[in-house]
Amino acid sequence: VADPRTAGTMSGGRAFRRWPTHDRSAHRNAQTTAWIQMSGELTIRTLEDTDLSGVIELDEKILGDYRPEVWEDRIAYYQRRDPEAPVVAIADGRLVGFMLGEVRSGEFGLEEPTGWIEVMGCAPDLRGQAVGRQLAERMLDHFRGKGATTVRTLVDEAEEGIAGFFTALGFEPAGLRPFVKQL
Repeated sequence: VADPRTAGTMSGGRAFRRWPTHDRSAHRNAQTTAWIQMSGELTIRTLEDTDLSGVIELDEKILGDYRPEVWEDRIAYYQRRDPEAPVVAIADGRLVGFMLGEVRSGEFGLEEPTGWIEVMGCAPDLRGQAVGRQLAERMLDHFRGKGATTVRTLVDEAEEGIAGFFTALGFEPAGLRPFVKQL
């Protein structure tokens, strides 16, 4: 069984990333430390323009790359398409998680309104603390409110932690298969 606590940022349909696998003893120690570090309450709310720097900082912490242009474009896209869907998690005054997605129709010939979870990230020191679950629950509630009855995402087969995270949320493998051609 995959460990959803090792899931980092995922990107459905865009670029897949590989995350380091943590051994369980190191993770348990980090998990204990995380409870101490997150002394305040976790707040899940709609992403705002002012969250851009926090998303960039969290992405850099996860990937090790500083990529402001990626996040400026991506956040602007989601705020334009479905401004209430993107959500962030705030703990002790810092952005500790984010999830971007939207409801759209007509994708891959699927005409019904469908929720799409595209990108997510969680502070490595808070994995296993239900940050991702709370982000997903908020986004799924939004999707229901917009009339979606199905939610989809794409996960790289090598990303067992992310696959485990979505399985724990009740997602199942679907019949749609991605096909790719390098140009």
